Amino acid sequence: MRCPECDQQQSPNHRFCSNCGAPLHPDGVTLESTGPFALGEGPALGFGDPAELDGPVLAVRAGGPPGVAFPIPRTGIVSIGRAPDSDIFLDDITVSRHHSQIEHRVEGLVLRDLGSLNGTYVNRRRIHDEERLQNGDEVQIGKFRLVLLNP
Repeated sequence: MRCPECDQQQSPNHRFCSNCGAPLHPDGVTLESTGPFALGEGPALGFGDPAELDGPVLAVRAGGPPGVAFPIPRTGIVSIGRAPDSDIFLDDITVSRHHSQIEHRVEGLVLRDLGSLNGTYVNRRRIHDEERLQNGDEVQIGKFRLVLLNP
């Protein structure tokens, strides 16, 4: 089986590409595609009007309880990982203890991978250092897919 995104050969036992993290599926079977989440197209994961949010949040889209939201403070650095003291605690073995972090900067929110084993993805593309986040971007950390809602 070949990955539909990066075309790398994969074991038929894998559900996700070992190179880019894209979901693998047999020919003729389609899966929900991932990508930016468009605000203004109905309720945002049960939050109603996105304008009612009080600051940016990362909301679980898949891999955990859908709609669970993690607020992102307007200042400082937010740690994401499996360590108990992480600001955003994602309890799964696919998540490194100190997986990634989000920082508020002048140019906006910046996501940084901290050398995690399974990588950090933005809109199904693995980031190797830092990535500026846009409203509606999908962030994949381990098995968790989260959407950034930033009113």
